[in-house]
Amino acid sequence: LHTTVGFLKKTGTEHWWLERHLKDPYIKATKRQHYRCRSAFKLLEIDDKLHILRPGLAVLDCGAAPGAWSQVAVERVNALGTDPALPTGFVLGVDLLRISPVEGAVFLSEADVADPGTLRTIQSLLPAEKVDVILSDMAPNATGIKELDHQKLINLCLGLLDLSKSILKPKGTILCKFWDGHESRLLQNRLKEQFQDVRTIKPQASRKDSAESYYLARLYKGK
Repeated sequence: LHTTVGFLKKTGTEHWWLERHLKDPYIKATKRQHYRCRSAFKLLEIDDKLHILRPGLAVLDCGAAPGAWSQVAVERVNALGTDPALPTGFVLGVDLLRISPVEGAVFLSEADVADPGTLRTIQSLLPAEKVDVILSDMAPNATGIKELDHQKLINLCLGLLDLSKSILKPKGTILCKFWDGHESRLLQNRLKEQFQDVRTIKPQASRKDSAESYYLARLYKGK
């Protein structure tokens, strides 16, 4: 009986997940528009409103796998030179996982963005050693312990902030995902120290039951 109850619970959860997945309009749009995952629409929504990606900009996409944000960035910064009348941008994606190629992007797979050796490689690949925009949809492997997972993600974001000192151009932008928790304010305050404009964004494409939000920090004060 115990085994049967457990099986029913599991299949009930799986049925709910599958039903939500199939009804999700962003899943359908992902297939229709040939993006690699639904997270593309979070970046599209943010950029449509706030215009952080423009032709000619250099972009570093951290936690890039499977490549959906890089796909969006390639389109928005004209990395393929699709419009010859506009400046041509550059997109570099980095992830611990392997990333299948995306036309117009350069990928550094199986690389830890926090590793000093990775930083040197990033700088060698960038056209001018620095970028205009750092994107991060990174997330740690979830433990299921909410506060621990929150802390791990905040630490990843703080690491990106340290990275920005080496590779972000003056007046540059960071967009980073975080999960709500007691350390969110710490990250926000650190961003405010180094950027003139910091705001919190919850895209409509983020599921309502998700704890995720994004900090958008613009006008980097660094040299």
